[in-house]
Amino acid sequence: MIMRTWRGWTRAEDADAYAAYLMETGHPGYTSTPGNRGVTFTRRDDGDRVEFLLTSLWDSWEAVGAFAGPDPERAVFYPQDDRFLVDRELTVNHYEVFAVGQSTV
Repeated sequence: MIMRTWRGWTRAEDADAYAAYLMETGHPGYTSTPGNRGVTFTRRDDGDRVEFLLTSLWDSWEAVGAFAGPDPERAVFYPQDDRFLVDRELTVNHYEVFAVGQSTV
């Protein structure tokens, strides 16, 4: 299994609108791709900016490629991202998942 991570930042006043936009565009883009095992969208207030961290899990490199295209190291952007993002990672990080656990409590 492969974990893919990406980060982007908005102005604080745009964070709620960007979160809604991600749910309209990014969430279905990830979850409708065969081989996607899930996606988590998180946010963290940092003064006048808000950081968004997206993590997704994929069955294989082929599944990552089906989502990301021919260069899986490049971030995937949607048409209105420029409207919201004041900074962004242009590349993503990938990690091989070797263990997954759940709390027993």
